[in-house]
Amino acid sequence: VARRQAHLVAAAQLHGVGGRGVGGRVASPPAAAASAAQAASGAASDATSTDPVQLRRSYQMGLPTRDSRRDKSVPLPIFVDADKLTGESGVRTTAEGSARMRRGTMTIRADKLEHTDADNTAHAVGNVRVDNLGNSYAGPQAQLQLDTNAGWFISPTYRFARTGAGGHAERFDFIDDQHANATKASYTSCTPEDGAGPAWELTTSKVELDFENEVGRAEGAVVRFYGVPILAAPVMTFPLSEKRKSGWLPPNFDISNRSGFEFELPYYWNIAPNYDATLTPTFATRRGAGLRTEFRYLEPNLSGVLNADLLPNDREAEKDRWLTRLQHQQNFDTRTWVKLDIQRTSDDDYWKDFPRAISGITPRLLSSQAAFEHRFDPGSLGMPGLGVQDLQAFARVQEWQALQTTDTSTRFVSPYRRAPQVGVAGSGDASGLRWSLDTQVNRFTHPGNENAIEGTRFHALTSIAYPINPVPGAIGWTITPRLNLNAASYALDEASTNGRKSMSRVIPTFSLNSVWVLERPGRWFGRDYIETLEPRLQYLKTPYRDQSAIPQFDSAPLDFNADSIYADNAFSGIDRVADAHQVAAGVTARLIDPTTGAEALRLGIVQRYLLSDQRITADGEPLTQKLSDLLLLGSTSVIPHWYLDSTLRWNADAHRVERTTFTTRYTPGAWRTVALTFRETRGLNRQVDIGWQWPFAGRMPSMTAPAAAPAAAVAAAANAESGMRSGAGGCASGGGTWYTVGRVNYNLLDNRITDSLFGIEYDGGCWIGRVVAERLSTGQAEATTRLMFQLELVGLSRLGSSPLRALRDNIPGYRLLREENALIASPANPEPFTSAND
Repeated sequence: VARRQAHLVAAAQLHGVGGRGVGGRVASPPAAAASAAQAASGAASDATSTDPVQLRRSYQMGLPTRDSRRDKSVPLPIFVDADKLTGESGVRTTAEGSARMRRGTMTIRADKLEHTDADNTAHAVGNVRVDNLGNSYAGPQAQLQLDTNAGWFISPTYRFARTGAGGHAERFDFIDDQHANATKASYTSCTPEDGAGPAWELTTSKVELDFENEVGRAEGAVVRFYGVPILAAPVMTFPLSEKRKSGWLPPNFDISNRSGFEFELPYYWNIAPNYDATLTPTFATRRGAGLRTEFRYLEPNLSGVLNADLLPNDREAEKDRWLTRLQHQQNFDTRTWVKLDIQRTSDDDYWKDFPRAISGITPRLLSSQAAFEHRFDPGSLGMPGLGVQDLQAFARVQEWQALQTTDTSTRFVSPYRRAPQVGVAGSGDASGLRWSLDTQVNRFTHPGNENAIEGTRFHALTSIAYPINPVPGAIGWTITPRLNLNAASYALDEASTNGRKSMSRVIPTFSLNSVWVLERPGRWFGRDYIETLEPRLQYLKTPYRDQSAIPQFDSAPLDFNADSIYADNAFSGIDRVADAHQVAAGVTARLIDPTTGAEALRLGIVQRYLLSDQRITADGEPLTQKLSDLLLLGSTSVIPHWYLDSTLRWNADAHRVERTTFTTRYTPGAWRTVALTFRETRGLNRQVDIGWQWPFAGRMPSMTAPAAAPAAAVAAAANAESGMRSGAGGCASGGGTWYTVGRVNYNLLDNRITDSLFGIEYDGGCWIGRVVAERLSTGQAEATTRLMFQLELVGLSRLGSSPLRALRDNIPGYRLLREENALIASPANPEPFTSAND
């Protein structure tokens, strides 16, 4: 009887639990019951599955799915061993005393195992334990009819390998391989310590599982945190596959000085496989009720997102408030596409009252644009002699909404509206001669600014360069002569300062750029490196052309730094071309890790020398200083755990530092980082910026902990030893780690804090708590302050207002206590969805 064929067990696999979960984005609370049911009632053909489920960015259990590729008609053999084996051929097989039965990837252990051939039923009694693919199920008694997969499991306790979570049920009843019921099932990722209950636990009075329709139903679902109910649902449905499902998401709440207590309750609507929406009713004690919506769509050749935030009759502002954004992209073929990105808001103060609602690095300047582009196939142009590599035609309309303030010191001039912008651009390499072309017609208007000059501009930018290797066969030395031509013609609506409405100009620029890259092996600080020495010399000549009557539609002076000092023009845009007769010289030295290519050390120095005065400048005053400010720069990560970066601008004539930036970051291990930055621009700005994430109390995480929860990593060995405890396996409930996180930006000139963030994180292993206060400056004496709370039940859900975006945006080197690709992902990042035609 040691080798006997039978249809005895099934793979212990979760049948795609996850997807959108209870509310579309949250794992099914009774998913533990679903997993245990699948363990006992799945088909025998699943027993050889080894492929993990393809994870999506959503809350999910993340256990393996079924393997449907194996031939289901071929039964798997059964291996049985025990202290005592008895039976009657064709009637009954009994294994007693440390009995073990193995089939495929699944093993059953019990004090006694019995299989009867007449009804093809397996019965296990006494310390029953089922293990499959790392998932474990234990109980006193179980029975399974192998033809219909009907049966039961008395008082099973379960633990899932991927999440380390599990729970307990009073009873499982398996109707068939597609239907099961569970009574009084629980789920938690906590391991009780010292006889105490788990820190959090989800319990249900009854769970009905329908794998045929991929849906489950739970009654009396309650989430308790340290014994206190925090969420409850009398009846709920949840998915048993990765399919999204409509439903409520966990609530969000925080407190701000502008809105008071804010509460949000999102509802996810799964409209179709390629359409969905999230509707979020909101309420703020100082402003009233509102609605935030997000609609997503996906077709084979187009996709987009529409967001609309509505706050009718804001009690604080005494008016209707709204914010909309549409992002749409459509591909007509592989070379032609249209893109829309439109963002608008109701009023100038929206960015102050709702600072996190507006995305982007310039929350006071909202861009809206519609663009069309077609890229030509270079091979079909019939111009092989030009060596065309890229050629495109495009059209665009762009405008801006500037959110101004009543404080005149913070007001700014918004960019011009382009309606339209039409052009052709291309580049190529004709036998080593590199060329580029950019021609455009732009119509510039500035609605709302009566003093702005408006008009139409045609321009053509051309460039020809021929890189030369002065020593044939040698590497590391290149001389590149380049000729640029900036031609522009203007048709203005009203006469300019010279009394003319139309004007043109053509300005050539010649440059000669020589770059050396010399390298050799070296040994520094006890390690092997590649040493490089990179001198650079540039000659630049641009003749003077009077441009005082030409409006500045899109030109602005470039910041003076190590990159712009080698630029062909001291201005961005088209309207201003600075005259130049100058030489720029610099040298950079590096140490490069030969195994990784990482830069361990960089030192550089660069300066510019004027051969003649520069007459076209930002302030209109000629630049007569022959030697420019000296730029010194350096960065290093040679010292273990330290990163240093510094830039200094030295005025040789005045013998003083004009601008300096110094940054240092200390990261001795995981979840430990401190960053300090000092910035000063003489007479304008002087700031200190410090950010940190650091454990300060409780169980200290390992310096080299893996990309899991730090407290969970510390407790992993203990949890592995604990095995199947009553209540579940998983992370320890107590003895967690306290972290302090924050960032402070202090203005030394005004002696005030501008922006700041401070918070506390607690990692209890199976749960994480966060309390974060954020202060954003909105003016010289104004600020928006927000207090965010979040409770993360690992393997289940996150409750409260997430501060993770603020932490990642503000703290250099901040690391999540749970990595995004680990057990769960943020609800703010819903899973992707597929086209209905896929």
